[in-house]
Amino acid sequence: MNVRTIPTTPIEGQKPGTSGLRKKTAVFMETGYLENFVQSVFDAVGGLDGKTLTVGGDGRYFNERAIQTILAMAAANGAARVLVGRGGLLSTPAASAVIRARGTDGGLILSASHNPGGADGDFGIKYNIPNGGPAPESITDAIYRRSLEIGEYRILDAEEVDLSTTGAQSLGATTVEVIDPVAIHAGILRARFDFDAIRALFASGFAMRFDAMHAVTGPYAKAILEDELGAPPGTVLNGEPRPDFGGGHPDPNPVHARTLVDLMMGPEAPDFAAASDGDGDRNLILGRGIYVTPSDSLAVLAANATLAPGYAGGLAGIARSMPTSRAADRVAAKLGIDAFETPTGWKFFGTLLDAGLATLCGEESAGTGSNHVREKDGLWAVLLWLNILARRRESVRGILAAHWAEYGRDYYARHDYEDVDKATAEGLMEDLRRRLPELTGQSCGGLTVAGADEFSYRDPVDGSEADGQGLRIFFEENARAVFRLSGTGTVGATLRVYLERYEDGSGALNLETDEALAPVIAAAAEIANFRTRLGRDQPDVRT
Repeated sequence: MNVRTIPTTPIEGQKPGTSGLRKKTAVFMETGYLENFVQSVFDAVGGLDGKTLTVGGDGRYFNERAIQTILAMAAANGAARVLVGRGGLLSTPAASAVIRARGTDGGLILSASHNPGGADGDFGIKYNIPNGGPAPESITDAIYRRSLEIGEYRILDAEEVDLSTTGAQSLGATTVEVIDPVAIHAGILRARFDFDAIRALFASGFAMRFDAMHAVTGPYAKAILEDELGAPPGTVLNGEPRPDFGGGHPDPNPVHARTLVDLMMGPEAPDFAAASDGDGDRNLILGRGIYVTPSDSLAVLAANATLAPGYAGGLAGIARSMPTSRAADRVAAKLGIDAFETPTGWKFFGTLLDAGLATLCGEESAGTGSNHVREKDGLWAVLLWLNILARRRESVRGILAAHWAEYGRDYYARHDYEDVDKATAEGLMEDLRRRLPELTGQSCGGLTVAGADEFSYRDPVDGSEADGQGLRIFFEENARAVFRLSGTGTVGATLRVYLERYEDGSGALNLETDEALAPVIAAAAEIANFRTRLGRDQPDVRT
């Protein structure tokens, strides 16, 4: 077997975003594109000589071919061992679990998360550090700098590795160990939750549906929900991972999981339903006749976490991304624990979890997790909900109603303006940024601006700083609007507007979300002037 050193030149645009490098699949398949980025990662982390790496992906188009390239490059760069999921599959939380449980020197996760797959869809790759979490900006910046100066990459000439069977194989001097993609993650989840109570819940006739969206969580959900916990066959829908996610958009929200939502709002609704996304780190939670927002889900999970054995000793703290509603903060205040507000991106929770300052974390974009791994974990959230339902024996609607009566309700929505011309979106944000100081005291949409700022963050553990993390408008009427450009898309720009209004426990807790947020929606539209700046009266997606 021969190690080849291939001359190359830098390729523009290989700067990792909020969650790694994402581009159209066709871009990653261009000559040298994947190789340049992977070699830049290896170089930026000090090389692979003698190290052990974890590799896996969500099964989207180009996943297995990319893994074969990565294995050949890892071997050429001196890796001692590479752990790879059977069939090239590893959900993002499972990859984090493997990195931590096996003590590997980090890993490469191949996914574009909730973005569409297929030959015409999206692809992505990110590096996770040895604690199992996404690389911090200091490392992603180093990867990008290396990509700007790279002059060669190394790859081994060898036959492809058989990824269909577990066990060890040799690739040059490197050992490639194909592992069961489910086992380690399932073991960690089993230790956190009362599986006996959940098993008894299903045995009582409790009915559920889990939509795996033809993505990577299917095998995990079937193994745990159906095979181990006794949910009836057919509980897991769309459970077979497909390279194009069955032609669907693997984003577990009320828009792209419309069939599941319609089921839960209809007369034949089961007791509970959930879904997960392309790489298994996001979740959708539904009860009979009710949708649980990710922000409310985080708050309810935090308020009831001690019902699960893994959290019976209480929580150290709760962390949320800044755009996420402040519902979890109200739970933290009542529990007497710290609440942390971070920039968007799971990587910002890592230091808090490692330092023992936070136990549960969540983002409005349907990501929830805890200190069991260093990624958000869709199946974990579903199991904690099941644990709570098994212990309380109340409906999802009943649990939410009791929660709002105790803590009040944060009405919440996110409006996405997609495929906006990048320069136009940046111009809107820059104009709004300039006007922040003059907004206080203005009346907009019937609300009065109490203050406005641009969110910045200083990590309480390592002192690292992150600026320019979103524009916030606070209103005197217990409301808030946040404006932010997304870092996870691959075409144009996505402008995200987060809208929130609070009602205390004695207020109007059962309004329709659009009705409750109407003044905030009007104020945000007036302040940003969407019609003139974007030529749009309505967002493309409401969640």
